[in-house]
Amino acid sequence: MSKLHLVFGGRVSDPQGLDFIDLNNLDVVGLYPDYKSAEKAWRSAAQRTVDDAEMKYVVVHLHKLLQPDAE
Repeated sequence: MSKLHLVFGGRVSDPQGLDFIDLNNLDVVGLYPDYKSAEKAWRSAAQRTVDDAEMKYVVVHLHKLLQPDAE
């Protein structure tokens, strides 16, 4: 199974949390086949908004959601 990763971001109500304010305006950066390429995309997206504390980008391990018992 591929180890799919999703990178997305958006405006959050609290910079320390994951409560995204406007789900209709999330910035979906893309899907990646491995963590290394997802991290590179995340880093690039996060750097573009580094001065905006309310913007947050995350990497989601989709493979863990699809098969939670698999290593």
